[in-house]
Amino acid sequence: MGSNAKETILAAARKTAQAHGYGGLSYRDLAAEVGIKAASIYHHFASKADLGAAVARRYWEDTEAELDAMLAETSDPLRCLQLYPGTFRRSLEDGNRLCLCSFMSAEYADLPEIVQREAQGFADVNIAWLAKVLVMAGVEPKDSEARARAIFAAVSGAQLYARSRSDVSQFDGLIESYRASGLLPA
Repeated sequence: MGSNAKETILAAARKTAQAHGYGGLSYRDLAAEVGIKAASIYHHFASKADLGAAVARRYWEDTEAELDAMLAETSDPLRCLQLYPGTFRRSLEDGNRLCLCSFMSAEYADLPEIVQREAQGFADVNIAWLAKVLVMAGVEPKDSEARARAIFAAVSGAQLYARSRSDVSQFDGLIESYRASGLLPA
C-alpha cells in the first residue's frame, strides 16, 4: 500500500465511525478492510485517539470546504440554506450512517480530549457558516448565531431520528416541517 495508505485508512475509519462511532474503530478491523497489517496503521496514527482526531478533523475540514463551495457556486444565501440539510441527508443515504461528528458527540464523555476538540470543530464550522449565510439572507447579526445553532441542532436531530427508524423519508418529513415553521427557507 503506497503513499495513499494514510488516506485509505482515514476513509475506511470515517465509514466505520459513521456507522459505529469512535468506539467502533478497531485497528484490526480497519487493517483487514484496507488489506494491511494492524501494526502498519501505527506508522500513520500512533494511537486510536490520534486516528479518531484525524478522522474528525478531516471530516470538519471537508465539510467546511463543501459548505464554502456551495456558497461560492450559488451565491444565493436562501438557496444555500435550502440545500444545507442535504449535507446531512447523504450520510443516511450511504448505509444509514450518521454525520461522523454527531455520532462522536453522542459518545463525547467517553472520547479522548483530542477527539472531543475535533468533534466540536464540526459544530463550530457549521454554526459559523450558517450564521454568515443567515446574515447574508437578511437576518440581524445579533440573532444569526442563535438561529444557526437552532438550525444545526434541528437538522442533525432530524438525521438522528431518521437513522433510528432506518428511513430517510423521516428526515425529509422533519426538514419539511422546519420549512413550514420558518426555521428553514422553503
